[in-house]
Amino acid sequence: MAQGGETGRAAGRWKGRGPVALRQVTALLLTGLVTAAATLAGTGTAVADEPGRHQGGASAVLDGLKTFDTAVLRTPGENGAPDRTQELPAGLFEMTVDGGGKLKTYCIDLHNPTQDQAKYLETPWAETSLGANRNAGKIGWILQHSYPQVDDLAALAKAAGTGPLTERTAAAGTQVAIWRYSDGADVTASDKQAEKLADWLQKRARTIAEPRASLTLEPAAVSGRAGDRLGPVTVRTDADQVSVSPPVDAAASGITVTDEKGKPVTSAADGARLYFDVPEGSADGSASLTVQTTTSVPVGRAFAGTTRTQTQILAGSSESTVSARATATWAETGPAPALTARKNCAAGGVDITAANQGDEPFTFELGGYEHTVAAGATRTVTIPVAEDQAYDFTITGPGGFRKNFTGVLDCATSGSTVAAEKEDPRADDAGIGPQSARQSVPASTGTTTSGLEGDLAATGGSSTTPMIAALAVGFLVIGGGALFVLRRKEAAQQNAE
Repeated sequence: MAQGGETGRAAGRWKGRGPVALRQVTALLLTGLVTAAATLAGTGTAVADEPGRHQGGASAVLDGLKTFDTAVLRTPGENGAPDRTQELPAGLFEMTVDGGGKLKTYCIDLHNPTQDQAKYLETPWAETSLGANRNAGKIGWILQHSYPQVDDLAALAKAAGTGPLTERTAAAGTQVAIWRYSDGADVTASDKQAEKLADWLQKRARTIAEPRASLTLEPAAVSGRAGDRLGPVTVRTDADQVSVSPPVDAAASGITVTDEKGKPVTSAADGARLYFDVPEGSADGSASLTVQTTTSVPVGRAFAGTTRTQTQILAGSSESTVSARATATWAETGPAPALTARKNCAAGGVDITAANQGDEPFTFELGGYEHTVAAGATRTVTIPVAEDQAYDFTITGPGGFRKNFTGVLDCATSGSTVAAEKEDPRADDAGIGPQSARQSVPASTGTTTSGLEGDLAATGGSSTTPMIAALAVGFLVIGGGALFVLRRKEAAQQNAE
C-alpha cells in the first residue's frame, strides 16, 4: 500500500539501504535509552499503564551457569596480528520461572555477557537473532538430540562415537555445536569427548521448525463499544487447558469474559475465542483478562532479556507457570483504539499498531509525525531503535489515556554487529552503531568476565555498569527528545473471526 506524507518519504529515502544504514540513522537519534512521549487525540478512555514487553509465555530470572566445562574461542587478529584464543565456560544455564518452575538454557549470543539475575521473557525467534539466522532450525535439532533432552549419556556417547561423557562434557559439547550455528564462532571444546560430540552434532544437524509458544493471546488488545462483546481474543497454547481470570474489578463493573455465545468462561483450551462482555452504559474505560497454566515450555523457545544480556535458548523445562494478558478498551462515541507493540527485527525497530474499532477516525502524533487511522482500520508505525538499545514508548492522551511499551532491541549477535561495522567503514568513522563486541567477552558465571589471554580488560566487574551507562545516556536523550519515524505501513481492516 502506498505510503504518504513525510513518513512515507522518509521510508523511501532509506528503503533498501540495509541494516547498517538503519543503524546509522537510529544510532544518531536514539543512542542510549530511547524515550518517546506521544499524544493521542480523539478518545477519553483511561487506560492503566502496562509493561507492554511480554507477549505471553514464561518469564524467568537467570540463576547462572550451572553445568559446564571449558571451550576455546579463536578470534582472528586484525591488521596482521596473530589470532587470539580465549578459554571460556561452555554449558547449561538455569533460570527460575516467575510463579514456579525451572528452565535449562544454552547461550545463542556468545560475545554478549550475561547480567547477574537478569529477567528473561519467552520470545518468538523473529524478535531475536534467530529470525535472520538460516541455521536457527539446526540449533533446534541439536537441542532435541543432545543433553539434557537425551539424558542417557552412555547411549549419546555410543551414537556419537565420543567415548565416555559426563554431564559437564555433554553440556559443553552441545553448547559448542550451538555456538557454531548461532554465532558462526570458531570454537572447540577443551575435552576431547566433548569436541567429538560437538562435531557429531554439527554434522548431523537438520533444520526443524520453531516450536510454538507455550501460551499467547492473539491479539493482545481489542476495542469497541460498551454493550458489545469485544474480541475475539484467541488462546494459543501447547497446554491442555488454561485458567481464565476476569478483570480485577469484574464484580463491580459487571464485565465478564465469555465465549462467542456469551457464556462466561473460567477455563479454555488451545484455539478458544474469548470475549469481553461490557455492559451497555458502561463509562468509557478498559479492562484486562489473564490466562495462566502450568506446563513444560517447548524445547527450542528463545528467551530474551528485558535488559541488555545474552540471549538464551531453551534446552529443558520442568512444569512451569506461564501466562498471557489481553486488554479491551471501549468508548461510547468516536474512535476506539487498541494499541499493541512488537519488535520488528527486519526493519530494525518496534512496530506500534493502532486498531480503531470506533465510528470516527483516530488521530495520534508519534515522534513528531501525525497519523490517522480510519474507523474500522488498522495502522502500524515503526519506530527505529538502535541494536542493543533500550526503548520506552509512553503514549498518552486526553482523559488519562496512557499506554507504555518498553524493552530492548536485541536482533543480532554481538559478533555479527561487529562484522557489519567492518563491512561499512563509515560506521567507525562516524562513531555510531552499537557497542562494539570487541569490548565485551562471553558470559561468565558471576558478574565479571576475563579477557582474551589476560590482555582484554574485564567488562566492568559489575552487572550494573551497562545499566548505569544506559541511564546516563538516557537522560541526555530525554532532554534532547531525539526521535523520528523511519517508516509506516497500513494494514487492512481486522475483522472479528
